[in-house]
Amino acid sequence: MAEHNALGKKGEKLAVDFLVEKGYDILEKNYRYLKSEVDIIAQKENIVVAVEVKTRSTPEFGNPQDFVKPKQMQSLVKAIDHYVVNNDLDVEVRFDIVAIVTNKLGTKIEHLEDAFYHF
Repeated sequence: MAEHNALGKKGEKLAVDFLVEKGYDILEKNYRYLKSEVDIIAQKENIVVAVEVKTRSTPEFGNPQDFVKPKQMQSLVKAIDHYVVNNDLDVEVRFDIVAIVTNKLGTKIEHLEDAFYHF
């Protein structure tokens, strides 16, 4: 497995653990719809949260959350809309980013709630 793939998987595991600790229920991991993928679909109370996880080994080239681009946001919106309709859910939907920097110096996790809106 390529090093960046291993880092991404580690980041997703850290994000799941972090969200569970904050009281979220994890509904899906790596949910796919057409060409879109939602890293984590979680729920807290009556809010379903589509979570994009961005993991980096260094913030040297920018914060992890800065790498979520508009096209990816649109893709996430389509996927979570499909999930909500397909599961006949009557819930509010929110889009969060969990930004992680992890390396030999430690791990920093930042949870950005309501990171972007429907287009």
